[in-house]
This record gives sequence, C-alpha cells and structure tokens, in this order.
Amino acid sequence: MTTPPHILTGHQKDLGGGFVVRRLLPAAAQRSVGPFIFFDHFGPALETPETEHDVRPHPHIGLATVTYLFEGAMMHRDSLGSSQLIEPGAINWMTAGRGIVHSERRPESLRSSTYTNHGLQLWVALPREHEEAEPSFEHTPAAAIPEARVDDASVRVLVGQAFGLRSPVHTLMPTLYLDVQLPAGGRIQLPALAPEMAVYVVQGALALDGKAVPALQMAVLGPAGAALVAGEDTRLVVIGGAPLDAPRHMWWNFVSARRERITQAADDWEAQRLGQVPGETEFIPLPERRFLA
Repeated sequence: MTTPPHILTGHQKDLGGGFVVRRLLPAAAQRSVGPFIFFDHFGPALETPETEHDVRPHPHIGLATVTYLFEGAMMHRDSLGSSQLIEPGAINWMTAGRGIVHSERRPESLRSSTYTNHGLQLWVALPREHEEAEPSFEHTPAAAIPEARVDDASVRVLVGQAFGLRSPVHTLMPTLYLDVQLPAGGRIQLPALAPEMAVYVVQGALALDGKAVPALQMAVLGPAGAALVAGEDTRLVVIGGAPLDAPRHMWWNFVSARRERITQAADDWEAQRLGQVPGETEFIPLPERRFLA
C-alpha cells in the first residue's frame, strides 16, 4: 500500500474539436476520493469566434455534475427546462438521478468574442438509495459562497463545511470541495476535514508535508491532514468526503452500482427516452457498447 500522500499525474483527453482536458479521476491507482469519481481540469483555453467547443445534449444517470469556473462563461441548459449562465466563482450542481439530459455551450453574448475558459468539471456518485432520485439543477452564485482567511490562505467553501463555514449547496452525501489561494511562501494547516481527501494544484507549486506537488497534479492525503506551503502564488482545490458506499460501474456518462442499470440507460438513450433539452435538436449519439458487450 502506498504511503500518503501519493501523487496522481492525470492524462490529457481530447473531448472533440481540439478541446483538451486533464483527467485526474478515475485513475488506475485511485478510482475515487470520497464521493468524487471524475475530475477534469479544462483550460486555460482561448475561445475565439472560430473555435467550436460546444457540448451537445447528452445524458447522465446515477451521479451529480459539479461545474466551477475560474475564468470565462458557459450556458447550461437541461431537460428540466433549466437555463443558467455559468460564471466564475459559482457552483452549479446538477443531480442526474434517474436521468437527465444537458448541454453546455458558448453564451450567445460571447459568440463574436475572444475570451478564456478555465475551470473544473467533477462528478460525484450519488448514494445507492438516491441513484434513482428525481433529477434537479441548483445554481449557487459566487456571492453566496462563504469565504474566510485561514492562516495565510484565502479559502472558499464551495461544498460542505470547513473552518467554521458551511456552503449553502445541498448534497445527498458528506462532500467537501474547497478553493484555496496561497501567496508565495504562504502556509495553511489542512486538518482532517473528511475521511478521504485530496489536493489538486490548479496553478503554482506546493510542498505538502515537505513533498513537492507541482501544478496539474493531485496528492491523495492520509487521514491526518497536511501542512501546505506555496513555493509561488498558488491556487489549489481540496476534494473529499465519505467513502463510496459500494463500488460503481462507469460507462460513458452513466454511473451506477448496478451494471444492468447502465445497460438500461444505454438502451434508453439510443431510443431517445431520457428527455430532450428544450429548443435543441442536436444530441451526442451513444458510443459503441464495448463495456456492455
């Protein structure tokens, strides 16, 4: 067994149209951290009028998506009729439950503009008893996210509770998600805020209990927390929570504790039974079912 902290370097994945993300979870050495089963870091990416990075309507089951921007903007639309401009600092939590369809596109107001998109797209596995919950979408604006000075750090509690602060974002399981900024030479003592935790360095460089963690790498922590020291101006996120209540099957955009449920979701999407985003006729077709063969 690896002695914490152990480091995940991730890998690059092209989502289409040259839109490349760095994927940290799932990894061969670490399938999840608390309820977090998927971790994509996108950008900073220059969006010009010529680039086409819109994500057409596609389905999810059994999970919640968590979208957070450092820069830029996106327009979220879903089969519930939600239409929400996603901007930096806000948390956008979409519970897929028994099934939802959504798209993420360039806002119409920015169609002719050049700007930078930079953020994180995470998934959390819903507890088994809530995998078939009614789908929902919750937008929490940046101004509603609590923030505090902790040691030398500025800390925003995006989801969960830490340092005496509680996020207003509703979850179905114990979940921790922090946005932390440290100046060069700054320190913060990160206590054991959850049974499972990891630190991801978005920008800058970090020493974690004396072990170097460069930008774009994730350090999975032990149960005792860690001392963090920034080697330069650094931005990082902390994720964590209670361990999964059961192993999860993941295929394409579907997550479930039951393999047969993923097969059903694939059948439903192929037959276009999972819903439609109002006003949109495009959709991402079902991939070849290698996992389900």
